[in-house]
Amino acid sequence: MRIAVNTRFLRKDYLEGYGYFIHELFRRITVNNPGHEFIFISDQPLGARFIYSKNITPVVAGPPARHPLLWKFWYDIRIPWLLKKYKADLFVSCDGFASLRCPVPQCLVLHDLAYLHYPAGINRTQRAFYKRFIPQFIRTADRVLTVSEFSRKDIVRHFPFAADKTTVLYNGIRPEFRPLDWETKQTVKEKYTGGKEYFLYTGSVHPRKNLMGLLKAFSLFKKRQQSSLRLVIAGRLAWQYASFTESLATYKYRSDVILTGYLPEAELAALTGAAYALVYPSFFEGFGLPVAEAMQAGVPVICSEHSAMEEIAAGAALLANPSDPASIAEKMMRLYKDESLRAGLIAKGTARARAFSWENAATQFMKELESCIR
Repeated sequence: MRIAVNTRFLRKDYLEGYGYFIHELFRRITVNNPGHEFIFISDQPLGARFIYSKNITPVVAGPPARHPLLWKFWYDIRIPWLLKKYKADLFVSCDGFASLRCPVPQCLVLHDLAYLHYPAGINRTQRAFYKRFIPQFIRTADRVLTVSEFSRKDIVRHFPFAADKTTVLYNGIRPEFRPLDWETKQTVKEKYTGGKEYFLYTGSVHPRKNLMGLLKAFSLFKKRQQSSLRLVIAGRLAWQYASFTESLATYKYRSDVILTGYLPEAELAALTGAAYALVYPSFFEGFGLPVAEAMQAGVPVICSEHSAMEEIAAGAALLANPSDPASIAEKMMRLYKDESLRAGLIAKGTARARAFSWENAATQFMKELESCIR
């Protein structure tokens, strides 16, 4: 079988979200299935690290698809032409976009419907594109995979015609996220917080992630506890971050907040493993990978109720109302004052994290790809 894969999120300089998903799955799928050929189609040259095995043919298909007009050109003109040229049997797209002129079966991965639930987090042009075309992408695809039962139900509720072809494929967790020994934790804390314990948020700085709510919650925590704990925010400035940075400039506890920017995988894993707790107050997630990563690293988690995060945590995290900073702060204080609660969450989280395996996901994904051809 000759499988064409949309790899435009495998970026040489950094990986996030979709990029990690494609990287973790296809570095396993390509190696484990040497009898199949894989055509990696990207809108920019792929780094050598992404050519995992000899059965991969990298193809650059410009121009870079960075806005809706170029998305349409790339998916509906460039992709069909390349699929015919390379005689592909299947097209796989893991970024929620499909080709409406695809000459072969398609497998679409749609992580969530955030554009419907939090439209303010997307600019107007992109939002209009999503509302018009994502229903068409779902209808066109032969198989639709999503990353949680929450997202599957959400997709089917909005698009009932997708019920029979939509399946859950959980994310896995990278092995780099693991418990650290005391000495390593101290080294990490010395590097980032001057040796102080810290609450951690990992992910982009974006309105949907609710970092303004996190700052308010941390302020309440500091006022009531008089604690030396700090707050570390690890992630790049993504979109509409001006209000966050402006508020942070005049924030009373600014000296206790550390922004790391984007971190390479190994550094992010170490920063996670040394944290006192992860606080992930996002308004909406299709999965919430930092929650699972922290649990595997032996770090207690506070995350948002409802959305997919509650499903992923499955009783192994404290749940807060993301719209109420006092609710988030109350969970932070509970964790700070109750060591037995913290130890219990660590044990439950470690056990829950075993449900998320990239090896299992890769095996399941390959079966889904084969079912598209059948």
